[in-house]
Amino acid sequence: MTDPFTKMFQQMLTQGQEMARTFNPALEHFDVKAFEKMFPTMPADMLEMWFGKTFNRDGLDARTRLLVTIAAMTVQGALAEPQMRMTIRHAIQAGATPREIAEVIYQMGMFGGLPAMQKALEIAQGVFTESEGSTQA
Repeated sequence: MTDPFTKMFQQMLTQGQEMARTFNPALEHFDVKAFEKMFPTMPADMLEMWFGKTFNRDGLDARTRLLVTIAAMTVQGALAEPQMRMTIRHAIQAGATPREIAEVIYQMGMFGGLPAMQKALEIAQGVFTESEGSTQA
């Protein structure tokens, strides 16, 4: 790799790591070194998309990104239940309230339909109940 590419690559990895920590504080010790063997085979524009301009703190904050993700998953029918649960937990950790999450899901009922909205609300309620139990323990 050329020196400018190496610097750009390192900057993108650092930015990606910071964004991962923002999404989920448990990823504070996220180590991208294991992926370095794969990255040189990927085009630079793909790296830029993943770690550069798409996911950076100058765009949307983590709370907003996670609410948007919940909206998209709701419209898709809330089919990926484990991913939906994880995203809702991360949104709460990023500062979203249960009311905001529910409002996002309600809004998506117009686009994804009532069954998708109902499924997403059931998933969210389960996460809210888990969260309440862990804070009371």
